[in-house]
Formats: sequence, C-alpha cells, structure tokens
Amino acid sequence: MQFHPIIQEWFEDSFARPTETQESAWQEIVAGSDVLISAPTGSGKTLAAFLACLDRLVRAALNGSLQAETEVVYV
Repeated sequence: MQFHPIIQEWFEDSFARPTETQESAWQEIVAGSDVLISAPTGSGKTLAAFLACLDRLVRAALNGSLQAETEVVYV
C-alpha cells in the first residue's frame, strides 16, 4: 500500500518492513472490505487495523475535508 508520505516515513523509521498480516489487511481495508484480523500475538494486528485508517484521516485533515465526527471505531 502506498501511504501518505507522512505516514510512510513514520512507518519506515519505526519498522523494518510490514508483516504478512499487515500487508494482507491493508489491501482489504483500502478496498473497502470489512476485515477480521486473526493472527498470533506480535504479528502487527493493531497496526494493521489502524494504519490505513490513520492514513485516511491524515489525508482528509490535510485537504480540509476531515469532519468533527467519529471516523474510526476499533473493537
């Protein structure tokens, strides 16, 4: 997935590479699919769930379209 440069730079500074779980989840999330991530502890599930959402929020904020409302719910 091609994240906004702000997100991409943070990720590359923080991690060596995405996990298989993250790569699979990002493709589905970006495609607009509902996603249930079931993977072992330490496989990057939380970041898999959130990074695409954070990318979308950053892009909306930068282009002025971010609304003052709930955009993401994580359970």
